[in-house]
Amino acid sequence: MGTSAMAAETAPTYGPELQGFDYPYTLKHFTFESQGNSLQMGYMDVAANGKANGHTVVLLHGKNFCAATWESSIKALTDAGYRVVAPDQIGFCTSSKPEHYQYSFQQLADNTHELLNDLGVKEATILGHSTGGMLATRYALLYPTEVERLALVNPIGLEDWKALGVPYRTVDQWFDRETKLDAQSIRKYEQHTYYAGSWKPEYDRWVTMLAGLNQGPGHNVVAWNSALIYDMIFTQPVVYEFKDLKMPTLLLIGDADTTAIGSDIAPADVKARIGHYNVLGKQVAQMIPHSTLVEFPGLGHAPQMEQPAQFHQALLSWLGSTN
Repeated sequence: MGTSAMAAETAPTYGPELQGFDYPYTLKHFTFESQGNSLQMGYMDVAANGKANGHTVVLLHGKNFCAATWESSIKALTDAGYRVVAPDQIGFCTSSKPEHYQYSFQQLADNTHELLNDLGVKEATILGHSTGGMLATRYALLYPTEVERLALVNPIGLEDWKALGVPYRTVDQWFDRETKLDAQSIRKYEQHTYYAGSWKPEYDRWVTMLAGLNQGPGHNVVAWNSALIYDMIFTQPVVYEFKDLKMPTLLLIGDADTTAIGSDIAPADVKARIGHYNVLGKQVAQMIPHSTLVEFPGLGHAPQMEQPAQFHQALLSWLGSTN
């Protein structure tokens, strides 16, 4: 038996709602009706550690991430007096994977709004990473009076790939691609695109989380939901509406990131033009009326995981300021 076959045999797998993977704080569940289904969202609601400052931060995960990947941010924020709510969106991680669902950023924002209403959170700072940045932007546009501040960590959707010439993949094509995911391909993609070629052992846990979910008993429904979500990301840009954001907005950008959905099948000239976060961060900071840009030179797609101390210092400094 080859090494890769042995590794595949011993690699952990998780249930369709990530059963078997440990979350860093107590995992709770919110049940609600949506599109004719009874669905549930997994989430963590972590109280301030010590003296509470009365503010809540809502953390929105990325496409290849889960609420659990916010572990160090939850600690930093709760230690600083914030209440933190970190949900898993429908279709992801510990939440329901419906067989039929019309995915839109508006729908996911509405689901999150229902959760916050249930928790009695009337106003919050919304912090979104990667795809969560697209969702956080949509949430802030839908509920401007309930968003105290908006923070975006290497959000995707800073450009419209479709309009820039990236070919369209059908949901079936995405599904075919997602059914083939394994730990090796996830690691290779993340190392190249997220971390500018570098790798730290602590990233392996998040690769195992994703691969174990995808290769577990929910394999097909997990891949199907993932395909629907990719279609949403590709076809529902938010870049044209950054100009309409009303609240103070922080852009936290690792400038070595090259994430661009569909770049793997884009023609060479298109591929060369997309995914340049060292340029995109500055461009989008110009579009957002009340924006602050913090760039992390040489960091990739997840600066909160790559250099947590540096990242949280920048975030907490901005949250503590009045602008």
